[in-house]
Order: sequence, then structure tokens, then C-alpha cells
Amino acid sequence: MTHHLSLAGARSLHLAAQGLLAPPRKKAAKADVLAAIERMALLQIDTIQVVARSPYLVLFSRLGSYDPAWLEQTLAEGAIYEYWAHEACFVPTRDYGLLRHRMLDPSGMGWKFSARWMETHGAEINALLAHVRERGPVRSADFERRNEGKGTAKSAGWWDWKPEKRHLELLFTTGRLMVAERRNFQRVYDLAERVLPHWDDRRDLPTVEAAQAQMVRRSCRALGLVKAGWVADYYRLKRGKYDAALHALADTGELTPVRVEGWKHDAFVHADLAPWLAQAEAGELSSTVNTLLSPFDPVVWDRKRAVELFDFDYRLECYTPAEKRKYGYFVLPILSRGKLVGRLDAKAHRKQGVFEVKALYLEPGLRTSQRLIGDIALAVRRCAAWHGTPTISVGHAPAAVTAALKT
Repeated sequence: MTHHLSLAGARSLHLAAQGLLAPPRKKAAKADVLAAIERMALLQIDTIQVVARSPYLVLFSRLGSYDPAWLEQTLAEGAIYEYWAHEACFVPTRDYGLLRHRMLDPSGMGWKFSARWMETHGAEINALLAHVRERGPVRSADFERRNEGKGTAKSAGWWDWKPEKRHLELLFTTGRLMVAERRNFQRVYDLAERVLPHWDDRRDLPTVEAAQAQMVRRSCRALGLVKAGWVADYYRLKRGKYDAALHALADTGELTPVRVEGWKHDAFVHADLAPWLAQAEAGELSSTVNTLLSPFDPVVWDRKRAVELFDFDYRLECYTPAEKRKYGYFVLPILSRGKLVGRLDAKAHRKQGVFEVKALYLEPGLRTSQRLIGDIALAVRRCAAWHGTPTISVGHAPAAVTAALKT
């Protein structure tokens, strides 16, 4: 039996799976951090903190006001670990085996691994590994940057890192070192066997095929519904056709085939979401969440998916030259009751306690209402309050939004 969904129902199913169906009913607790990451399967890491660093903001969108220190505590306690999943991500430790093959054979990891660097600097890398083994965890900051007569050192990406930083990152990519904790969001590296003392490749490592199949399952569960073209993106699996894999899972009952209005291709819903699927098909599932999203939120990080599901064409412009930006440096999508209704270019001035709304844009053709304006203003105020920046300054924004934010 093939189920039929409206586009609104498909959106609601996606948001439900992502933990964005309804606002939290109770005050957040530390355990909610791990639960949210397990629901999403992974939490992308980024260090830009114009508003808040992305992983903190993704959790805020789902948990409401919470203590960001809980994320670092969850990492230090070993419930999550860091590795290259979608990109650099926090991943539940239960899923360590899914990514272990990338560590054992990093040849396909692109810029994240350099066999030539490993070969050229093998003695130094082994010495660094011995240093960690004998003296304990280290940070990149523990090693002075050497300016080799080339003028003032400044960051220009991976190839401008100091040698020790490159060594640490290569040892991280190959799984010899893991991130034991973060201090002021800086990675603290330790031996993998000390971070995960109970792991044994000979006993615990799944086959490559089994690991990939499980990543496909995790993607289906986290996304709510999937098309074949979406599957590779979530864990950065090899590009290819996943139609056969999805149909095979449907044959075993793990996935349910669905048809979405306006879509030509098959879509599938994980069996765990059957109650939500029934509600969505009946038109009884709808998101009531009003919040700001990180540019690295799973809801929007796949540009094609955001267009197909939300008719929202989103591109992060922080890597675009300033004169070519359309909306701003670090623009936050605005989610309101199941729709992406606008974009917020903001900056949190923590010392001054000011949340600066540089610009707020509503989507073209959006039908505004007093309720929508109120919802947007409430979402901005809640985010500002969580930051400890309760004073809101407004630059460019629709008059109605500006008035609502000033009341």
C-alpha cells in the first residue's frame, strides 16, 4: 500500500522526525542534549559565533533555553564523540562503528587526510603520539606557532596550520586520537584507546556494507521521509543510486512507500514513524514551533531538499565576498508553524547585552498576519534572551516586525 501526502504533510513529518513538531513542554535537562543528537543521528560542528556556534543553536531550536555546557559535558562523559560524518559532527557513541571504516582507510577523505604528509612527517607524528601517550591529552594551542620568516602568520585554511595542528588532525582522521573533551570549544586530543577503552575492532567492527546500510537507516529515521537523491548527503556516503537500497528496505517493512503531491519520484518513511505518517496523511500533523535555525541545521543544510520541501532557496553567504552577499554574513532561517518564512541577519553583542537585528527579510509572496508577526518576534526575543542579550536593536526589517520587536 502506498500512502499519499500533501507537501505540508511531508514537511510536518520531516520536522517531527527532527524534533521540531512542538515546543518543549518542560524545562530542558542535560539528558535532552543526547536525546536530541540521537534523534538527528548527528550534530554538525562549526565555530562561527556571530550569534551562537552552530551546534548550540541547533540544540536551542529543539530544546529551548538550556545550558550550552551540557554539550561539552556529554562529550567528556563519552556519550557522544567527534568525527567526520556529514562534516565534522558530534555523533552518538553507539554509532562509533558506523564511521570506523573511514578511520581505518582514510584514502577517500579528501583534504582531511594526506598520505604524503604522513609519510614526510612520520617521525614527528610518532613523536607527538608518544608525547600524548606519556604525558596525557593535548590541544593544538599547547604548541607554539612557528613563523618561518614569511611575515605575520594568519589563518588561510588547512595548509596554513602549524605542523602540530596538521599532525593532530591527521591522527584524528585516522582514529589514532579522539577528542576527549573541549575547553572553550577547543579540541582536547587523547589516545583513542583511552577515550573508548572498551572498543575492539576484531569484536565490534561491522562490515563496510553493514555500516553503510545502518547509515542509510539512520538517515531515513532522522529525515522523516527520504528520496533516493537525499540519502547520500546525510553521512556523505559515496554518490550513487540508492533507489534499490530504499526499495529493499521497503520490501522488509523497514520503510513505507509514500507519494508526495508534485513529486515524480518515490519517497519513503521509516516504519518507526508510522503513527506520524497516519496523522500526516489525514492532514492532522502540523508543527507549532516558532524558532530560528542554524545555517548548519539538517533542515536547511541540503539546499535542494530545502527547496523541494519548503520552497526555500537558502545559501550560507559567510564564504561569499561581502559585496556579493544578498542577505548577510550569517543568516538564520526563520521557522514558523511548519514553514520557512524568512531570514535573519543578526549578531549577538554579549558584553553589551544587545541582540542586533541587522536585517530581517520575509519570504517573497508570504501572506503576513498579526499572528505570524507575533510568532517571529517571539522567536527572536527567545533567542536573544537565551544569549543573555535581552536588548534588541533593529536595523532593516518590515515595519510590523520592527514594531513587534520593540513592544
